[in-house]
Amino acid sequence: MKIIVKEDRVDSLPDEPASAAGAQAPAVVVPPYWFDACRHLVKKDRVMKRLIPQFGNSCIQSRGDAFSTLARSIVGQQISVKAAQTVWHRFAALPAEMTPAHVLRLKVDDMRGAGLSARKVEYLVDLSIHFDAGQVHVQDWQAMDDETIIAELVAIRGIGRWTAEMFLMFYLTRPNVLPLDDVGLIKGISHNYFSGESVSRSDAREVAAAWAPYCSVATWYIWRSLDAKAAPAA
Repeated sequence: MKIIVKEDRVDSLPDEPASAAGAQAPAVVVPPYWFDACRHLVKKDRVMKRLIPQFGNSCIQSRGDAFSTLARSIVGQQISVKAAQTVWHRFAALPAEMTPAHVLRLKVDDMRGAGLSARKVEYLVDLSIHFDAGQVHVQDWQAMDDETIIAELVAIRGIGRWTAEMFLMFYLTRPNVLPLDDVGLIKGISHNYFSGESVSRSDAREVAAAWAPYCSVATWYIWRSLDAKAAPAA
């Protein structure tokens, strides 16, 4: 469940920017824990105290439905963002609707023609079978703990732990996911906490001890710090 926050602000964070015409920017849909998480992190962690005010206008937002979110993650594996967008748009145009049943009706040659590898076609078919047969308990996910959902998802071909963790963060907006296999998180911890020195999973876990129970939020701000460093002036 998510709420629309129009007025609440984390202490010391900048106000939402107005549009060029001077009107208020549209309300941002945020997870209900977001502001409590930011307050917690600012108090508990010196790096978060610096980062959060810089990127206070951003938050994790859930988009799409569960099936298409996972299908898109499979399509985008091991290719560039631009290539993934192109292939996804071609693939998404094939079925009448992006549903498991409609995907299962597609011809393999048509899916390959959209730019999908043979293996990704197999992964998308397996994903569709799991959803169509009710082998994933979408309606129960809100009541299930993170690790149980991860175990259910990684049983699907083409979905590993990292993909499952991204799903928890960006679709279910779970607050306390720590994706230790994420290269960006490790790089960001190295840059922000260790002056660029090499960081182990153990080091990262030790840093994140101060983030709990809001590791997802802290991870988001670590990613944003890397975006800002790479951008010339997301």
